[in-house]
Amino acid sequence: MMTVSSSSSSGSWLTAKRLRAHGTILALCLWSLYVWNMATPGLRDRNGNLKGTDFLHLYTLGALANAHRGADLYDMNAQLALAAQRVPEAAGIRYLPLYPPQISVFFAPLAHLSYGRALILWWGCCAVVYGVCCYTLWRACPNLRDHGSTAALLAVAFPAFFHLIAWGQTSALALACFTLTFFLLRDRREFLAGVALGCLIFKPQLGLAAAIVFLSTGAWKIVLGAALSAAAQLGVGVVYYGAEFLREWLRVLGNVRSVLSLLEPKLYQTHSLRTFWSMIVPWHSVSFALYVLTALIILGLTIACWKRDQPFSLRYSALLMASVLVAPHLTVYDLVILAPAFILLADWLVGQPLVPSTRWLGTLLYLVYMLPLIGPFTRWTHVQLSVVAMAAAVVLIWKVDRRGNSPIAVEGTAVTS
Repeated sequence: MMTVSSSSSSGSWLTAKRLRAHGTILALCLWSLYVWNMATPGLRDRNGNLKGTDFLHLYTLGALANAHRGADLYDMNAQLALAAQRVPEAAGIRYLPLYPPQISVFFAPLAHLSYGRALILWWGCCAVVYGVCCYTLWRACPNLRDHGSTAALLAVAFPAFFHLIAWGQTSALALACFTLTFFLLRDRREFLAGVALGCLIFKPQLGLAAAIVFLSTGAWKIVLGAALSAAAQLGVGVVYYGAEFLREWLRVLGNVRSVLSLLEPKLYQTHSLRTFWSMIVPWHSVSFALYVLTALIILGLTIACWKRDQPFSLRYSALLMASVLVAPHLTVYDLVILAPAFILLADWLVGQPLVPSTRWLGTLLYLVYMLPLIGPFTRWTHVQLSVVAMAAAVVLIWKVDRRGNSPIAVEGTAVTS
């Protein structure tokens, strides 16, 4: 998942031995505490929270689909009552409904089960999707073949994966979209890559950066595939419920700024440029202007990387980090989409001479991986350091990419398109 060096004599502090030690400690701490917290009778954990947290919303949407209650897809009070009816332990828990209509159809089969059984099945599905994505990416990286155990350990210990399971969220599906897009783009199957990318319409904020980058670079096959794929997915909801509920979803999205306090009650759990500035600058208009400015800079650097004939692993990693930074709304579990970036950049770095630029990039990868753990401290510092590290990584990729005589020009061991 991060840079791996075989020995400390190479000059890098990120040795395989040290990473395995850090990964082991992190995995044991995260998962042992989580298992202990979940080991209670009933559906409430030791902290009094509902097990699966956000999965309750998905489960409720599935129940609405089974009952063909399209009129309640964006009615918080109706969903509050239905959730309490289906899961008595969930009484009083409400969610802001922002998913497009087809998501309820997707979760309808799970809603036929009891909440506990549905949650266990969803946890298993998310873990399998995450594991398959990491494994297939690792298999595509020749320089990591001798570090399989380290990569697997770091994948299990990845804080974003922990939050994905803890929250019962849908980000594993987004990871699958980005992983499939990587392989299709690598094989120059641009239209199909666009189809995979367009599946992100269920979390449209994660596809914003990719849409801008591919439109700016004139990748029309990708854009066409994404548009058709998104339209087809939305069409499922139209066929099932009718077009009026798709229009209702678009209306809700258009008014989302007025309910951001409900969507992001704990800003320290978010990791994007928009919330980075909103935590630092108390004036909304100023913080939003800074978000737009810095987002344009990150997008500009990413577009510049894509316009150069450079290793594909670097370009795609920059795109993933830009997707996180530019997203108008991004919670900690969505950071799971960075898993391909860790694997691809680690593979590229292992194959390069150890120079200051590669050493710094390796250190930044380590920080991007670890810093979400200290997100809660942002309540007092008001500076989300993970965002700083990701932005610095994009800048460094662009800087190294930009110099023709730098190690980045050595493609013998890199994954290229």
